[in-house]
Amino acid sequence: MKTSRVSFAAALAALAAGSVLVLSGTAFAHVGVQPVGEAAKGGYATLNFKVPNERDNASTTQLEVNFPVDQPLTSVMPQDVPGWTVNVEKTKLDKPLTVHGKQVNEVVTKVTWSGGKIGPGMFQQFPVSVGKLPENADQMVFKAIQTYDNNEVVRWIEEPKEGAAEPQTPAPVLKLTSAKGDDHHAGAKTDEAKNAEKDAAAGHGHDEAADHGSDTTARALGIAGIVIGLGGVAFGVASRRRSA
Repeated sequence: MKTSRVSFAAALAALAAGSVLVLSGTAFAHVGVQPVGEAAKGGYATLNFKVPNERDNASTTQLEVNFPVDQPLTSVMPQDVPGWTVNVEKTKLDKPLTVHGKQVNEVVTKVTWSGGKIGPGMFQQFPVSVGKLPENADQMVFKAIQTYDNNEVVRWIEEPKEGAAEPQTPAPVLKLTSAKGDDHHAGAKTDEAKNAEKDAAAGHGHDEAADHGSDTTARALGIAGIVIGLGGVAFGVASRRRSA
């Protein structure tokens, strides 16, 4: 009976430790994308590509974001990020697009930020104004590549599948909302969206608040797992002493 109690305590401690490891992994966010305000179909929006540093012994020094060629955006304007150099790559279209009565022959396919540094335990947001967003799609997938100063490269390029588990290195996915009114330019945003954009420029925004809440929950659950694990170990030690 005493042996069973010790085994149970050991198993409980192992389970708690495993839970802490899992929760610690989910607490670290991957490269993601969130709109400032809304990203309405057929409209314009400001997007924040959020890059956390997931390494304890290296800094992120480059981010490459690839724009979907099957959903061409005729306008892509990165916001200046102090300490970082931005490079915008374009490609010619096989079939020109007509936007606001003008023909567009090339679109942006890649934006790369380099030269800066995101240290361990830090994150950086890279804002981009884009449009027109697709009118007949519910989402856009932006494949990203994150480079560290130790030459490690993480490819966030796996497309999440509905009903399936989240990939190990998921690509950033932008959810598109139904179009409202005739808003076809970022200047027609609501006051709330404009204020949110100002916050994003200062390094804040809805994405940060959401991640803060997620990280706080994960930390709380992780601490609870540690407490349970320590309790299990203490119980096992006490049981062994009584049996002795």
